Amino acid sequence: MFGSLGEMANMIKKAKEIQKNMAAMKEEMARTEFSASSPDQEVVVVVSGDFQIKNIKIASSIAGNENLGSIVTATTNSALAAAKSAMQSKMQEITGGLNIPGLF
Repeated sequence: MFGSLGEMANMIKKAKEIQKNMAAMKEEMARTEFSASSPDQEVVVVVSGDFQIKNIKIASSIAGNENLGSIVTATTNSALAAAKSAMQSKMQEITGGLNIPGLF
């Protein structure tokens, strides 16, 4: 019986440690910026690790381009994908590879 209680205490301790590490990771990710550029470097999008758009730069040479919306969308999605990938990697490190539903 005490072995089971000891195991449960260790699991609770580990869960608290994971929770603490995740809070620190979220703060770190919010300060981290990810950028993506269109293939021609005419559009640059910067997002934070908490998925906030920080900056969008559009070269004046393509301001009238009819595909500008698509270019900005694709570039933004690339930057967000980089942030998401980094977040998933950090979560894997913190949880030791455990698949915890609802975390991300």
